[in-house]
Amino acid sequence: MNAPLNGPVPVIAIDGPTASGKGTIAQRVATALGFHYLDSGALYRLTALAALRARVPADDAVRVASVAATLPVAFPDGRIELAGEDVGAAIRAESISEAASIVAAHPPVRDALLERQRAFRQPPGLVSDGRDMGSVVFPDAILKVFLTARAETRAERRYKQLMEKGLPASLPTILHDLRMRDARDSGRAVAPLQAGAPEAVLDSDDLTIEQVVATVLDRYSTAVRFQASGRSAGAGGSMLQD
Repeated sequence: MNAPLNGPVPVIAIDGPTASGKGTIAQRVATALGFHYLDSGALYRLTALAALRARVPADDAVRVASVAATLPVAFPDGRIELAGEDVGAAIRAESISEAASIVAAHPPVRDALLERQRAFRQPPGLVSDGRDMGSVVFPDAILKVFLTARAETRAERRYKQLMEKGLPASLPTILHDLRMRDARDSGRAVAPLQAGAPEAVLDSDDLTIEQVVATVLDRYSTAVRFQASGRSAGAGGSMLQD
């Protein structure tokens, strides 16, 4: 399960809809492999938070893109900092999640954050999660996974997360908002949320976190073997296609 010895720094791109668990899975896979980790959603959440604090409306694409381009963000020791302030908890609020979904639909904002995301690709490898990691940000990723689950399952997971953190939550509201985000993310003109090749889909409805992690690691191991043997993805490794 070692990283490929030749070629570009390997990337495992894990995409999926809201509350699919892709962040948790990506972090665990990165830890297992000793890879770096990119939470692309955090960048959009940070942009949404910074825009809110600057009194820039989330639907003002040009001004939000300007905020994104100069975002004073850092990720020291696993923290998420905005202008030196730890905002890891603040960006997980449902209001910021909703604003981030709006912000992420703006092409100028996505352009502003594209190179920032690609800069995370450093040896020995990277595991990134988001909605367009495999299709736009890292189209040459050695492995692309589309992690999904039923809307009801995802809403229940998000509800439990918020309750465990002591945050106010309403399951019906979360389910409604989640479906709205799914529709917006899938229907946007630029970098829409899409599964890509059927082989990339990983349905986590009836799987534990450990089982999902094990499946991703197994797929990566298979991808590495294909690359090492010099065989193309089309020769049985279609899971590598987006």
